Amino acid sequence: MNIPFVDLKLQYRKISEEVKSSINSVMESADFILGQELEKFEIEYANYCNTKYAVGVDNGTSALELALRAFNIGTGDEVITAANTFTATASAIVLVGAKPVFVDIEPKTYGIGPGNIEKAINSRTRAIIPVHLYGHSADMDPILLIAKKYNLIVIEDACQAHGALYKGRKVGSISHVGCFSFYPGKNLGAYGDGGMLVTNDYNIADQARMLRNYGQKQKYVHQIVGFNRRLDTMQAAILRIKLKHLDSWNSARRNHARKYSEYLPAENIILPIEEKNANHVFHLYVIRSEERNDLQSYLKSKGINTGIHYPVPIHLQQAYDYLGYSKGDFPLSEKIAEQILSLPMFPELTEDQINYVINTIRKFFGKNPI
Repeated sequence: MNIPFVDLKLQYRKISEEVKSSINSVMESADFILGQELEKFEIEYANYCNTKYAVGVDNGTSALELALRAFNIGTGDEVITAANTFTATASAIVLVGAKPVFVDIEPKTYGIGPGNIEKAINSRTRAIIPVHLYGHSADMDPILLIAKKYNLIVIEDACQAHGALYKGRKVGSISHVGCFSFYPGKNLGAYGDGGMLVTNDYNIADQARMLRNYGQKQKYVHQIVGFNRRLDTMQAAILRIKLKHLDSWNSARRNHARKYSEYLPAENIILPIEEKNANHVFHLYVIRSEERNDLQSYLKSKGINTGIHYPVPIHLQQAYDYLGYSKGDFPLSEKIAEQILSLPMFPELTEDQINYVINTIRKFFGKNPI
């Protein structure tokens, strides 16, 4: 059996007629830039996230960057985030001229450790970017308390957590701004790049709309220096179709994760957890094993494709050498980077495929099949 890590073709086949109709509608209207489909999608996605405003941009990195710029965060400022995240979280900070300040993660969900944040705050700190990693929310309430104490902005990196909940609230709606990626492999993915920022603050949404479109509200009248960071109307039309299916796809992911967690050998590997106050949407199903590399090789030999998210913590990446971090600064982030392994996870996984993954892992550890 050959099992892909993710299979976008299966998803497309199930919604292809809806998607083709939507694409044809855009083509016939020739409404390609900041068109009606984008306006409708922004309204629908804001409603989905329980926020007042949504601003479509060209990718998740831009969403983070423009959120920072909308708060005038830039040169001389510092922004705190987790050492264990995708590089885009840090690069958005660098792109506005600010300094990323990393802190270690907490041991259960691998999100930013609230207890590690306060000691990293100084007079230059302007914001905190918690990451809802792998589809599980960060522990937001203590982060918001710290932010309130020090008058800091909180920007949620929700790029991996479309539809996830924290204490009944949609991620992205909990702080000043939430940022999402619509990269094709995400729970809500476009057929190309795309992103969105959501907020309840009219002024921030208004600023982000100008920043994404050359700093203008009226064509050729530029109030600020802006960028070309717009979400393509065609992608918005596709995402409108896919948004209707997001909750059912997330439910399927949760069911797959439940099966994995029930039958994978917990005595040999560390399984992902879901905190009681959260609703995990399992963008990734990430296990930990001290035998990670051998296990990954074994699974590959049996036709099972896996991933590692992420093999090198950001503070040890060459791109961030100038910040002066070194090995040993964030022990937990460094430890899990050597142990984590992402198993196949997408809504269309079949029971036979899941059982094959489970039994192959059980066999690796000398366990009987289920």
